[in-house]
Amino acid sequence: MAWLSMAAGAVMVLFVLRDVFHTLWHPTRHGGLSRLIMMSLWRLSARLGARRRPAGLAGPLGMVAVVAVWAGTVAVGWGLVYWPHMPERFSYSERLVPGEHAGPVDALYVSLVTLATLGLGDIAPTSGWLRVLAPVEALVGFVLLSATVAWILGVYPALARRRALALRLSHVRRSRATAEALDSDGGAALLDALASALSVTTVDFMQYAESYYFYDGDENTSLPRQLGHAADLARQAGRARHPDVRLSASVMRTALEDLAAVLDARFLRTGGTPEQVFAAYGADHGRGA
Repeated sequence: MAWLSMAAGAVMVLFVLRDVFHTLWHPTRHGGLSRLIMMSLWRLSARLGARRRPAGLAGPLGMVAVVAVWAGTVAVGWGLVYWPHMPERFSYSERLVPGEHAGPVDALYVSLVTLATLGLGDIAPTSGWLRVLAPVEALVGFVLLSATVAWILGVYPALARRRALALRLSHVRRSRATAEALDSDGGAALLDALASALSVTTVDFMQYAESYYFYDGDENTSLPRQLGHAADLARQAGRARHPDVRLSASVMRTALEDLAAVLDARFLRTGGTPEQVFAAYGADHGRGA
């Protein structure tokens, strides 16, 4: 029974560490647990109201839920490792009776105190390998804290870049640029800048996939709302007489195709054309593409 409890605890800890690794430090994948939590909250928020107002909280709440599940699972896992060895291999303060503080709740308490690096000392391991294991858990707690900060510092700048791209596309749309205006060196420079921003957004979706589950309520900063115009702009520029404009339009179309491929492979699974993928992206975010 003791080995079963310890094995279950070790599996839980390793599972969470694997999920943290794939979510934060693996550039081509993201963790299965974090993805499941974020996606579930996104789908739930989409069903709570016709106007999808709760969708704006899906991303932030999803990140909070993921971090809570990470920390809770690690704490329970380490508690399962400690529990079979209580009270024999632990020292207790004078106020505590060892036989009365050797249950699963006490093991979880020791784990939480260690994970949070509080080190209260009222219950502490005395066995050699347990004395080594406890600081290891404290290091894992520090890693989780650092990982959470790194995650936030990565996701929110990615969201800012995505919204800046959408706003830039909105500026072009609202300026009502004519075909003649695009058929110039300035038009080629504009298309190149948009293609570069699209490429950055594509990489952001690959490296910070959780950013997909953040809703952009304002029309002008909503990328799903502006991608249709980006595709129209690339098609319009593709008919220009200026060779640099046609080249820039071709690059922009390729950037849009790459973005559609990432969105479809990771989130939407439509198997359709870029136009169909962007339409599905808009529908999933409550916006017409």
